[in-house]
Amino acid sequence: MDTYLDNAKAWLTDFFDADVRTEVQRLMDTDTEELKDRFYKHMAFGTGGMRGMMGVGTNRINKYTLGKSTQGLSNYLRKVYEGEDLKVVIAFDCRHNSDTLARTVAEVFSANGISVFLFSELRTTPELSFAVRHLNCHAGIVLTASHNPPEYNGYKVYWTDGGQIVPPQDGKIIAEINSLSFEDINFEANDELIQVIDKEVDEPFINESVNQGSFNAEGKDNFKIVFTSLHGTSITAIPEVLQRAGYTNVTIIEEQAKPDGDFPTVKSPNPEETEALSIAVAKAEEIGADMVVGTDPDSDRLGIAVRNLEGRMEIVNGNQAMVLMTRFLLEKQKEKGFNGNEFIATTIVSTPMMERMAKAYGVQFKTALTGFKWIGKMIKDFPEEHFIGGGEESFGYMVGDFVRDKDAVTSTLLACEIAAQAKANGSSFYKDLIDCYTDFGFYKEHLVSLTKKGISGAEEIKQMLKDFKENPVASVAGSKVKWIEDYNTSVATNALTGEEKPIDLPKSNVLIYETEDGTRVAARPSGTEPKVKFYISTNTTLKNSSDFREVNALLDAKMKTILSELNLG
Repeated sequence: MDTYLDNAKAWLTDFFDADVRTEVQRLMDTDTEELKDRFYKHMAFGTGGMRGMMGVGTNRINKYTLGKSTQGLSNYLRKVYEGEDLKVVIAFDCRHNSDTLARTVAEVFSANGISVFLFSELRTTPELSFAVRHLNCHAGIVLTASHNPPEYNGYKVYWTDGGQIVPPQDGKIIAEINSLSFEDINFEANDELIQVIDKEVDEPFINESVNQGSFNAEGKDNFKIVFTSLHGTSITAIPEVLQRAGYTNVTIIEEQAKPDGDFPTVKSPNPEETEALSIAVAKAEEIGADMVVGTDPDSDRLGIAVRNLEGRMEIVNGNQAMVLMTRFLLEKQKEKGFNGNEFIATTIVSTPMMERMAKAYGVQFKTALTGFKWIGKMIKDFPEEHFIGGGEESFGYMVGDFVRDKDAVTSTLLACEIAAQAKANGSSFYKDLIDCYTDFGFYKEHLVSLTKKGISGAEEIKQMLKDFKENPVASVAGSKVKWIEDYNTSVATNALTGEEKPIDLPKSNVLIYETEDGTRVAARPSGTEPKVKFYISTNTTLKNSSDFREVNALLDAKMKTILSELNLG
């Protein structure tokens, strides 16, 4: 088994650029710990691609680690589609080196005889997903690390259906990549096979986004929006989509409108974090706006703030946005008539209200592991069924199936349509959300995310999850644990009776406790960051909207109790 020192020495050969060899030698001479972190393992090509810190080393994002993945993917494509004229499309976001790394990836594909459509400038992830099918490509790549810190970048792979790769393709591609050495990468580009694209995909994508996300809402002239792209890619699409849909009163946060991989105005470009939307929320308060929308760097996640019952801007979480958007789409489908083949979808760590809603409307409900690729897979696996919409707690939503990944562009328009129509009706986005609570149950969710960096952090995360499993929770806030769902073993066990039932989903490192009163506590490691996440959901009934404040306070108190009991507060 190679050691980190063996891996590092291998990068001193003439195959690697001179500046790379210089950096490796410097680390060997001066910084053993940093050298170890960069070379103690090969950055894994996971089930959707790669994400990690940029820099020299086998455990970093650079031209060689991405080149090796691209070479392996090229080999796999040529085996699967032998004799076909292969085509891929590549997009990239605002991050440092995304444009040059995208060019490197394009060159490796071209060196392997594969035609490449390469976007001329940064574009959103949902547009890349759309482009795969629009251009009849065999695969798509987007260079992005989503909402990770500035030092990160990544490489997400999409298949012919426009969704991220899933089993069995992912395992076969990973095996192909792992069979290669770095010296197997073909960097000899064939520029004739690389075609630069932009408007020819931009126009149909924007048109379809408007078509799917617009529902002729009233009151658009009287609806004020504050929008921020958080230095990311959505500036290339969302302002245009809103304008074409008839929204003329849009204030763009100019200091965050310019793409910038340093994300200088925020601690984290993640709309899940309250701080990320603080500038936009302050502007909304200043000008009396109705809604704030902010998106992450690659524009697949959106954060929303609206006016609460007190008239102040309040950020709604991903679960809240998801249920309101889904109910709106279900109502629109109800007006047209249900055909009996419709379904909505979410993930195992998202709000249970989605299932309650599906039952109320008489549509199918599907649940998936965390990660939008699994929702995209549902559309491919059930072509005779009609996907209405669905999302996950981490601020991602997908409207229909013209994009096969979470899509903040179309979802932004949908959220504005809901809020504008609600205001025209004398209600509001927030009041409509409360109506969901009276109709389907008052569900409240909370996420605890703990960052544990480096080699020791990875071990700490592993131990925390092990302890969570080996020392089972007996009760939560006074309610006995009824079900323990272990996705590693694919078995759900009734803690009260010993009954076991299978979990019909792929194995995953997730453990969920569910109590007799429906409270749920889930734990899992993040698949994209050095974090361990705990997802908590609790609920009660809300008989009348006038009782919202009182019941909300009771649920807040219960959530504090849960956090304290689990030592997460």
